[in-house]
Amino acid sequence: MQDNQPFYKTIYGNSPLVAAAIHDGQAVRENISHLFALTAPERLREEDPCTAYWTTIADTRIISLHSRFELDLNRPREKAIYREPEDAWGLQVWHEELPDDLVQESLTRYDHFYESVKILLTELQEKHGCFVVYDLHSYNHKREGANGPAADPAGNPEINVGTGNMDRQRWAPVVDSFIESLSSYNYQGRHLDVRENVKFTGGHFMRWIHDNFPESACVLSIEVKKFFMDEWTGKPDREQLDEIKHALQHTVAPVLQALEQVCPKTKP
Repeated sequence: MQDNQPFYKTIYGNSPLVAAAIHDGQAVRENISHLFALTAPERLREEDPCTAYWTTIADTRIISLHSRFELDLNRPREKAIYREPEDAWGLQVWHEELPDDLVQESLTRYDHFYESVKILLTELQEKHGCFVVYDLHSYNHKREGANGPAADPAGNPEINVGTGNMDRQRWAPVVDSFIESLSSYNYQGRHLDVRENVKFTGGHFMRWIHDNFPESACVLSIEVKKFFMDEWTGKPDREQLDEIKHALQHTVAPVLQALEQVCPKTKP
């Protein structure tokens, strides 16, 4: 029986800034849950909990409610379902191969999501001319276990800003304003390590938006290293969670000012 519970939500606002958290969800639909070889805590380790909380810095928001292990909205359609361990960091996701009808149900959801997002972003384009998307994610850095060593900071910045397929020259004022304002934020008496395209360059969601809105969309794929939480239990440090939100909020005004510089006709 098909599960008709919503698997994502969109919240419409008035600003040309969108905040998205498409890997935040942990739910799985009932007709597929018994096929998982992974437990909920094992799935949580590779999900991006708490990123939806950060989307509250914007009044237009896109949030996934279901797990990326059911359907990964940040991958191309043909790769959106993890069929083999190599699709999912070597993890065996399913007890057995998924039946075709359940695969199709997931892909129908995928299509519905992208159709809905296209409507939302088209409205923003018509209303504002140009817009910015904060594509919020988090990533693991202690893969050798809860008590194992953290990954080398040289290749694992606290904030990785992916700008892989954008017209970097066109959007330079926006990207540079974001990185400069986030780097300069007083984060508990220090500055965050913010770097561009070190760990990640951005996923399919970012690329799809740029392909569909090449002149009007600037998508920043923002990957926060899970220094703000225990990535093995999923328990966040509430103080740091709030502080990251404040740091992101600190970037909004300069980013929107830069957007008007790139697109003078942008309507606030």
